[in-house]
Amino acid sequence: MTEEGKVVKSKYDKYKQINRFLEFIEDILPSLDKDRELTIIDFGCGKSYLTFAMYYYLKELKNYDIKVIGLDLKKDVIEHCNLLAKQYNFQKLTFLVGDIASFEGVDKVDMVVSLHACDTATDYALYKAIKWNAEVILSVPCCQHELNGQIENDMLSPILHYGIIKERIAALTTDALRGELLEAAGYKTQILEFIDMEHTPKNLLLRGVRKVKGKTVNNKEGILLSDEKMPSYEKIREFLNVEPTLYQLLVKPQSSSSN
Repeated sequence: MTEEGKVVKSKYDKYKQINRFLEFIEDILPSLDKDRELTIIDFGCGKSYLTFAMYYYLKELKNYDIKVIGLDLKKDVIEHCNLLAKQYNFQKLTFLVGDIASFEGVDKVDMVVSLHACDTATDYALYKAIKWNAEVILSVPCCQHELNGQIENDMLSPILHYGIIKERIAALTTDALRGELLEAAGYKTQILEFIDMEHTPKNLLLRGVRKVKGKTVNNKEGILLSDEKMPSYEKIREFLNVEPTLYQLLVKPQSSSSN
């Protein structure tokens, strides 16, 4: 902010991003229990602009009893964020150095946030959220490369041989299939515009809110997947000849863990 209280022009995109994110959080407040301490994890928190905003919004403005953990691989960034949390006296905001896939620091998480976790790191964040039975998932995927190297279909070959078209189809398919797996795992799922394309190309947000499950089946990992959703998911997966990481983690836990 300037001395006059106006947003610095060069930071305006980040300002819009933060406010849009808080709007998404406001929408899911009815799903968060206000009668107990809630644990929230921000995977791939980076410099944590959104993490600090989320903490202040929920703790100071909405009076939720929350514990927030930010996780990132960059040690210097994490050290700086912890210093800021101490400076602002945000006593239940902690930052840790770690990898999303191997993080095992908590047993129960109420909300999982994953903003711009690159490629399959998003899948691991979603998988952790599902395993924890998190009530809310907010994820903005980034750099969806995995399916671009897998997707193959003779019927679609006339359009898939254009590299940029294949890349965009693969990215959108990646997030659509993630959304379907969240639905199969018991989440009411929406794919929403995070912020205008003019401000960032990473503009899709997956929002999952845990719902009452219908008829389900178990896999060896003990995660419930809807037998109403999975047949159609399997058909499109086989049609495109793909095996996304989240699918492997949920449906083929033994094979994915050995990769």
